[in-house]
Amino acid sequence: MGVTYKYFGAPDRATAARVPTALGPGGLGLDAGELGALGRLGDLMETSGSPNGHLSTKIKPETMSAMVLTGIQGVPLHQVPPLELVVLHPDYAVVQLPHNVVEPLRKADETELGAAAFIWSTVPDRRGPRDAFVIYTMLHEWQDFANRLHDAGHQLYCLVWP
Repeated sequence: MGVTYKYFGAPDRATAARVPTALGPGGLGLDAGELGALGRLGDLMETSGSPNGHLSTKIKPETMSAMVLTGIQGVPLHQVPPLELVVLHPDYAVVQLPHNVVEPLRKADETELGAAAFIWSTVPDRRGPRDAFVIYTMLHEWQDFANRLHDAGHQLYCLVWP
């Protein structure tokens, strides 16, 4: 069993920090559909097109940031800024993806998303064009998710737990 990353939206850091607490000690393993049962907090995580109300993946938020900034913005990998820690707990962490990562993702066009996907598909452990398409699709999902969050006045966060 590996680490799981759930990307979600919240209007502010205080609300994002309450997500794991709202789920309860055994709740971190809830499937995303059950996150919607959190009332107003669940509404904040609701996304059209995603029955789960969040994006759940094995992709680290650090990697997501690097994909966006290096692939779309051309930022050297060593200049990718760190994530903003919201909560650090022995059982989980909540991080915020910085504005300078989310905005380029939101505003990227098809060519930029395709180029970023291709760049990241050439990493040594990748399988080439097949992975480029998977990454391209994933970047589109993240872009759509980030735009919906922005339209709702929310910021992008990630819940990390083993």
